Amino acid sequence: MKVHILDDWFDTLRTLPSFAALDGHEVTVWTDHVTETSTLADRLKDAEAICLFRERTAITADLLARLPKLRLISQRSVYPHVDVAACTAHGVVFCSNMGKQGPSVAAAELTFALILASARQIPQQMASLRAGTWQMGVGQSLCGRRLGLYGYGRIGKAVARYAEAFRMEVVWWSSETGRARAVADGAQVAESRDAFFVEADFVSVHVRLKPETQGIITLDDLLSMKPTASFVNTSRAGLVEEGALMAALEAGRPGRLALDVFEKEPITDPDDPLVNHPAVIATPHIGFVTEDELNSQFAEIYEQIVAYAAGAPVNVINPEVLGAAEAE
Repeated sequence: MKVHILDDWFDTLRTLPSFAALDGHEVTVWTDHVTETSTLADRLKDAEAICLFRERTAITADLLARLPKLRLISQRSVYPHVDVAACTAHGVVFCSNMGKQGPSVAAAELTFALILASARQIPQQMASLRAGTWQMGVGQSLCGRRLGLYGYGRIGKAVARYAEAFRMEVVWWSSETGRARAVADGAQVAESRDAFFVEADFVSVHVRLKPETQGIITLDDLLSMKPTASFVNTSRAGLVEEGALMAALEAGRPGRLALDVFEKEPITDPDDPLVNHPAVIATPHIGFVTEDELNSQFAEIYEQIVAYAAGAPVNVINPEVLGAAEAE
């Protein structure tokens, strides 16, 4: 098959062990990001299969209408960027592994790195040193401080294990069912949602973005936090009420933000007010961007291509396409 891989910005995937799964296929890797539909359609005009790199490129009805040779789209995890109905209408099989994968160690590690960086003001201290002014302030020790984890899932649990190694107090909040699971596991759940935010020294959110979780973290939640506290988000920007982060910064509650995700990505404005705010530590959505994580994720994506080519597709989101093909 003619397989195209989109948005591999650093040409990493072909260097990883999992890439060997595509031996025997004609593979094209695109290392830049294109949003204009006609340009993208021209690039992919001969593609029979497309591998998506997370949610970097939207698959729209307009684009699919211009790709008559396309038979398969393969990716991993959630798919708000893919028009599944349009895939079905154009006879394109859409595969995405939605199974219970192990926790993203990379995302959990970055989360805790941001917690440490915020507590010890590492970027600000580095800037002060480079400016010749030596120290710029006094940081916080993590030992004995309260970490509030919002969302009782796999990544949050991994972060909790790191926090416990630092002898932090870990307190949870989640949906009603999530809180019930936490209690059953013997974890400490906050007395109330309000108490969760008010009493935490650090709050980190680990919730999957869905229509019902859009804006789940409100401005009032942030304003209730201590002026000495930090809010960390390595999940999705849409989990936070639009505009709430800048409003919270202006109010000084919480005192610091540590962010890996943003409302509009990528951010290319060097003067972006959120990224440049002195109380913000920001990274460019690198929570999953490690060689190890990409190798694991794309092994699953390639497996779906190999299975389709062998006539036994797996993880099909729109199986009605397969039924239509058999009817023909």
